[in-house]
Amino acid sequence: MAKYSDTIDLYSDDGQLLKSNVELNKISPLVNPATKKIIDLTKRSITVNLGGIEKALKAGKLGKGTILGRELDLPIMQDKDAIVAKIKEMVDVEGDEAVINEFNGGQLLLVEVPKTRLDAASTYDAAVTSVAAATTYAIVDQYNIDAFNASTVKAATWGGYPHTMDMNGALVSSVMNIPQNNEGLGFALRNIGVNHFVMMTGRNAMQGAALASTLETAGEFEMGGAIGPFERHMLLQYAYQGLNANNLVYDLVKENGQTGTVGTVVQSLVEKAIEDKVIVPGKKGGYFQFYDTKDPMMWNAYAAAGTMAATMVNCGAGRFAQAVSSTLLYFNDLLEHETGLPSTDFGRVMGTAVGFSFFSHSIYGGGGPGIFNGNHVVTRHANGCAIPCVVAACALDAGTQMFTPEGTSKVMGETYGQIPEFNKPIQQIANGV
Repeated sequence: MAKYSDTIDLYSDDGQLLKSNVELNKISPLVNPATKKIIDLTKRSITVNLGGIEKALKAGKLGKGTILGRELDLPIMQDKDAIVAKIKEMVDVEGDEAVINEFNGGQLLLVEVPKTRLDAASTYDAAVTSVAAATTYAIVDQYNIDAFNASTVKAATWGGYPHTMDMNGALVSSVMNIPQNNEGLGFALRNIGVNHFVMMTGRNAMQGAALASTLETAGEFEMGGAIGPFERHMLLQYAYQGLNANNLVYDLVKENGQTGTVGTVVQSLVEKAIEDKVIVPGKKGGYFQFYDTKDPMMWNAYAAAGTMAATMVNCGAGRFAQAVSSTLLYFNDLLEHETGLPSTDFGRVMGTAVGFSFFSHSIYGGGGPGIFNGNHVVTRHANGCAIPCVVAACALDAGTQMFTPEGTSKVMGETYGQIPEFNKPIQQIANGV
């Protein structure tokens, strides 16, 4: 792997120095052990809503509907320990055991599927299918369910599958979507909903952004977007926007948080870029001062950090997520007009923001920002640097969305959100250095 002369200081979400003089490649998803663990656990961790399965079966609520006459009254929570033991025994592989974490008194399980199962598979499907099948059989076996009612248990765990392509309404779920729903090569890790990130990090804007940025960047590596010179490009963007390198995001927010606007963040960022010699005054055109840079990749990293800071200042002030798309657009538009240099992701964030404004809350208004992801046809175009800002905005939202994080992703917070790698990624990645 290429080595880079760039070094960064890593800071926490509260502005404290965690690690200094870190070589840039040490945060790479190919190198950093904490990042690799986050990616590994993302693929292998499956939630089982055991309490939900008991209630669903009792009411006949299967998949996305209710089937009268197919109710099953089973004391699943009463026999939880026996059922969990059966699930573990079936998911275990010789020499590689499953790990099952219980939350809410065993109502929710988070099953870490043995790595061997994924090594012996072509995709990450193996995790959710093995747990769904084991949960189904454990309940059937525990209560001697006959052949006529076993399909009811299966519908509670697997949802609509195979009548639907995905596990629609399933009570066994992964934070990852099914491969068929990925928009192209390498999109799997970018196909995680914004609200999931918000809940997994306990509505902490910077931690949520860091987790989203980590998986978005890993997705860029997976789809070939970080090859050759673009590897440094992606790592700098990830470091400064996602991991608060050199405390840049934190300082910009602190400087502008009290009385600032999107415009003042532009001003602060340009001043910082001049001070750090990332950009220098170039030619003059009439009254306009153009700026030049010898390192467009570092300039992009600064622009990405500024976009994050502007999002937190603007959406944080209003406690509304809906302003994120216009912030992504107009921070970068102002930045281009101020400097004459390309904006974040060389204009792709602005392009993404135009469509995002329309689809998230304009004439179309199909859904709030929290239900989008980096795989969505509207938000996929920015290379790993738009979705982290959307996560920060939704973390700061005070309930203005139709689809709140608590409404769409509560289970993710109660399961994945209890695991340090997901809950405090900034600290974990710094430790991994």
